[in-house]
Amino acid sequence: MAKKGRKTVVVTGTESKLQPTISKGKSRSTASVDMLYGKQNYMYMIAAFVLILIGMALMAGGKQLPTEWNENEIYSFRRTVLAPVVILIGLGVGFLAIFKNK
Repeated sequence: MAKKGRKTVVVTGTESKLQPTISKGKSRSTASVDMLYGKQNYMYMIAAFVLILIGMALMAGGKQLPTEWNENEIYSFRRTVLAPVVILIGLGVGFLAIFKNK
């Protein structure tokens, strides 16, 4: 029960009058990625991480039995002074890496 008198027009041409839209913002393919930190900042961050790991390794260790008490090993210079100083230096380098300008 089609309505009489209506004609259907089918366009088969390949030409289109539509224009592609152009974004007013920056294009992802042509815009350069602006990093928050520079290469030197990331090198400082890696150095800070390594210094903190070295400090933790200096603080750890010792093969002492649970039934034995070796005061010289527990309160040694390496564990009480050197390791915390190395960790604090690593934290200082980390702050330097964060706050240093590019």
